[in-house]
Amino acid sequence: MMKRLLPLLIACCCASAVAPAFSADAVTLRFSWWGGKDRHQATLAALQAFEAKYPDIKVKAEYTGWEGYFSRLTTQINSGTEADLIQTNWNWLTLMSRKGDGFYDLNQLAGTLDLNQFSPAALATTTVNGKLNALPLSTNVMGFYYNQASWQKAGLPLPKSWDELLAAGTVFKEKLGDNAYPIYVGEQDCMLLVFSWMYQQDQKPMIDVNRKRLAWDRADLTRAFGFYKKLVDNHVLPDTKVLASYGAKSTPIYELKPWMEGEWAGSYNWNVLYPSQSVTLKNPADLVPGPYPLLPGAKDAGQFRKTAIMYSIGRTTKHPKEAALLLNFLVNEPEGVIPVGLERGAPLSQAADKLLREKGILLDSDPVIAGLLQSYALPNNFVATPYMEDMQFGALFTAVREKLDYGKMSVEEAASDFEQQANRILKRVMR
Repeated sequence: MMKRLLPLLIACCCASAVAPAFSADAVTLRFSWWGGKDRHQATLAALQAFEAKYPDIKVKAEYTGWEGYFSRLTTQINSGTEADLIQTNWNWLTLMSRKGDGFYDLNQLAGTLDLNQFSPAALATTTVNGKLNALPLSTNVMGFYYNQASWQKAGLPLPKSWDELLAAGTVFKEKLGDNAYPIYVGEQDCMLLVFSWMYQQDQKPMIDVNRKRLAWDRADLTRAFGFYKKLVDNHVLPDTKVLASYGAKSTPIYELKPWMEGEWAGSYNWNVLYPSQSVTLKNPADLVPGPYPLLPGAKDAGQFRKTAIMYSIGRTTKHPKEAALLLNFLVNEPEGVIPVGLERGAPLSQAADKLLREKGILLDSDPVIAGLLQSYALPNNFVATPYMEDMQFGALFTAVREKLDYGKMSVEEAASDFEQQANRILKRVMR
C-alpha cells in the first residue's frame, strides 16, 4: 500500500503551501493511535504534511501496536493525561463515556470541523446523550480472507458453505501436514464467527439489550460451543493450545510464522485489517476475499458490521481548536487523506471518498472495499451492539473456549459456566 501511495504523497506534499498558523502561539499536540507498520508510516507522512502546512502547530506522535493500547488509554483518561487527538474504538464509548462526557463534544468545534462530510446516520453511531464523542472513520465488517496459494496447494477451491469449510480441515491436515489449517481466528473473532453461524439459523441475538442479559439460553449456548468444538475437532482452525505455543495472545496474526508462511491459510477478521494481514505474506496478492457461507434457508448472514475506528479529541485538551484542525486535516483534506489511503478502512467522509477514488486508491475491486460490498450485498439486518465487544465479555468467551480445548470442561459445562458469568458481566457493564 505504501509503495503505491509514495508518488502521490510526494506530489501532495510538494503542492502544499505553507499556511499561516492557526494559533498566535506555537502549539504542540499529542496524537495517539494503534496499528501496524504500514499504518504508522502512512500516518506519520500525513502528520509531516500537516506540520508543513501549519508550521506553528507541532504534533507529537504516540503510536503502538494493538496490545496494551486500551489499558494505557484507560489509565490516561482516568488521570486526565490523554492525548489531544486519540484513535478510539466504537465499543469503548460504553466504557469511557456512558453519559457522553468522556471525550470532547465535537459539535462544539463545528466551525473548524466540516461535519457535513459525514452522514447523520454515521454521526449518530458516535453520539452519546447528544454529544458527538468521535468522528467515525470507516465501517468495518467481519469476513473471510483466504491465502489462495495455500488452498491451491491443498487442491481445494475456496469454500462457499459451512460444510465445505468444515470438510477442508481434514484435507489440509492430510495434504499439508498437522500445522496447516484452513483458517485462523483471534480471540473475539472466534465468538463472532460462532455468532454468525448461530444467527443464520433463527436470527436470535446473543444479548438482550433491554433486559441487560443474554438472549441465548442454555440450549443455544450448548449449540454454539458445540459448533466451536466441531471446528477444532475437524482441524478447521488452531485451538488455544496451538495458539499459545506461538504466543498469539501478544502477537498479531500477520506477524506469526504460520501465517507468513501460508500454513494458516485464511482468517475471519475485519476487512480493514486486510493491508496489515496481506503485507507480511510472500506474495501479498495471494490474500483474497472469500465467499461468505450461508446455511440453507438463512434469512440473515449475521455478519458483525459496525462503525470501525474513530478519532476523538481528549476531554482535557488545552487546544481543542488546534486538535480539531488536525482532525479535519486527516479526514477531509487531500494532504491528510491521500497518504493514509485505506489504512483505516474505506472513509465515511464524502470528501475523502471522492479524493481517494479520483486518485485511484479507492477501488471497488480493492479487497478492503470488496469485503464491505460483499456484506452489503448479503442479507444483513443484524444490528451490532457494542456490548458484544466488551473486553470482559470477550475474555470470558476465550476463557471458556480454553477450558474446552484443554479438556477441563464438556460442551454442556462450558455453556452453563458461560451463561452464569456472562449475565453477571452484562448486568454490571450495562447498568
